[in-house]
Amino acid sequence: MGRLFMEKYSMNASPFVRRDIKTQEAIFKYKPPFGFHKFSEKLQDLLELLPEYDLPESLQSKPCKRCVVVGSGGVLNGLELGYALNQFDIVIRLNNAPVQGYTDDVGNKTTIRMTYPEGAPLSEHEYYPNGLFVAVLFKSVDFDWIQAMVKNETLPLWMRLFFWKQVAEKIPVLPKHIRILNPLIVKETAFDILEYPEPRAMFWGWDKNVPTIGVMAVVLASHLCDEVSIAGFGYDLSQPNTPLHYFDNLCMAAMNSQRMHNVTTEAKFLQKLIKERIVRDLSGGIHCDFCGKTS
Repeated sequence: MGRLFMEKYSMNASPFVRRDIKTQEAIFKYKPPFGFHKFSEKLQDLLELLPEYDLPESLQSKPCKRCVVVGSGGVLNGLELGYALNQFDIVIRLNNAPVQGYTDDVGNKTTIRMTYPEGAPLSEHEYYPNGLFVAVLFKSVDFDWIQAMVKNETLPLWMRLFFWKQVAEKIPVLPKHIRILNPLIVKETAFDILEYPEPRAMFWGWDKNVPTIGVMAVVLASHLCDEVSIAGFGYDLSQPNTPLHYFDNLCMAAMNSQRMHNVTTEAKFLQKLIKERIVRDLSGGIHCDFCGKTS
């Protein structure tokens, strides 16, 4: 990644927020999710509850780590990539994308579950004892939610009104397995790599173009591993009736109604990574290895 984006890509960026936030001034420049401006106290309180901030030692000690980011795309249906995905050192899954009932196509190994509160699985069966839960924080109440999860407390009903959908009441994950995504990863993805404009204050909030969790995860993987692959990525908007996800009945047309993500720009970014052999696409949603096409 550094070879392709050079000074735009920080080779030494910490994937997760560390306790010594006083030495990490850069994370307080922007508001969430690009930074933690005006959230230093909430962040410090949260980090005091989390004993670890890196990969487990068993993974850190591996000399050459292989990551795969498993997206939610319907392209995974029927490919039976499960066994191959399980062979990677680090398997990153996104939001509430399930494993139960889909192991033939998506495998069952989960090293990292990366999500924001509304995306966290509601089923306890989608959490694994030794897997890391990586939280992406977008707003003030997200800090309260993850702190409640760490302390095994119930979030007050009034606070739940600030989420746009139901959030998990409990997550069966030990504090030592919870990480906070470094917002500089989001900032790097959005402003430096995708070249989105920086957010500007507006009367009704902040004007910002936020990357998808999937693309954030690809950049995160590049900081964690020596080799990165993806599976289940790609939105073919020319086929509105094709399945959007491998696990529900939504169709591709649903992407036309969302306003937060620029999927066209993200697709070009992923195509560039694949063309330059920085990332390998296992399912062919971005670059069709199975049909012999080039991009």
